[in-house]
Amino acid sequence: MFRFLVPFLLALSFLQNAYADVTIGTWNLEHLSVRPNKDFQGIAKVAQKADFLAVQELMNEDALEALAKELTRQTGKHWSAMASHAVGRKSYKEMYGFVWRDDVVAYEDGAVTYLDRHDTFEREPYSARFKSLKDGTTFVVATVHILYGKSQADRASEITALSDYWSWLKDTYPGNNQIMLMGDFNTPPTSPAWDNLDASAKPLVLNGASTLSTTDGKFANLYDNIFVSKNTAIRVNDVQVFNYPKFLGMTHAKGRDSVSDHAPIFLKASLSGGSPSTASAQPRTALTNPMKPAAAPSGSGKNLTVAIRGNKKTMIYHRPDCPSYNAISEKNRVEFDTAAAAEAQHYHLAGNCH
Repeated sequence: MFRFLVPFLLALSFLQNAYADVTIGTWNLEHLSVRPNKDFQGIAKVAQKADFLAVQELMNEDALEALAKELTRQTGKHWSAMASHAVGRKSYKEMYGFVWRDDVVAYEDGAVTYLDRHDTFEREPYSARFKSLKDGTTFVVATVHILYGKSQADRASEITALSDYWSWLKDTYPGNNQIMLMGDFNTPPTSPAWDNLDASAKPLVLNGASTLSTTDGKFANLYDNIFVSKNTAIRVNDVQVFNYPKFLGMTHAKGRDSVSDHAPIFLKASLSGGSPSTASAQPRTALTNPMKPAAAPSGSGKNLTVAIRGNKKTMIYHRPDCPSYNAISEKNRVEFDTAAAAEAQHYHLAGNCH
């Protein structure tokens, strides 16, 4: 009997782990905005292959909301979305966005734009913590769009600075080993510029390319990627650059015109390393669209109605219980009556608030 029981248990374990898998994607959607030639139906048809998607080159929140709405329409499941504030040194600015299926993933906390004290990044990275509703595992997604610039040297300085950013992520989300850094790095993973980060993190895509060439069926550069900790608990079951023009039945020229000059990367993984947690898979009571102001969870003990302090330089706000509440200089300090009022002005909660 034992020899029959072992295969059964192995099969059961496989099914449990497969059930807990979450598909996470990253996609530079090339100036994503609501305009006549942007194919939101096609984008959503591809994006729904993921449960969670990080978006780069978002131009406004309306476009992200339009994508979430189209995903909801196509899948019959509700999708939520949230965006960073606009980042960039000059008049040209971009935003970062996250969209996710509400029955699979929930926003947890800690949405924050990186405090780039050395002003190295043209577009400071954006991150937040989420929860898999399949097994209760929390995970952190950080996204960045590295400056292309005029030469490799322009990109290399930002790539080198990602080592400090990775350390910042670990400090900002302590105790969470499921950290993923993804986006458009404008640099292949073989570049020496990655040497500083190499000691801590590794790219999941090492071969192939992710940017559309002018020749149908051929791709040019491996600029997009997902990095995870070298000792991460995440178990990677599949990762791929997704050939969306072939999937949508369009030429590269059509894809570049109406969708993007980049292909998405999809990661299918068990975030808990294949050991389902006993944590509750139910969403928190205050789980609403983080694009909109939201109240604190009942019983949280965190007063979100008084004495909110914002930093107008970083566009980050702090509650009185946050560690950096008294660290904001007078010249950069702005006060709000509520967290909702701060968020309405595009401020984001500091990542070290718990």
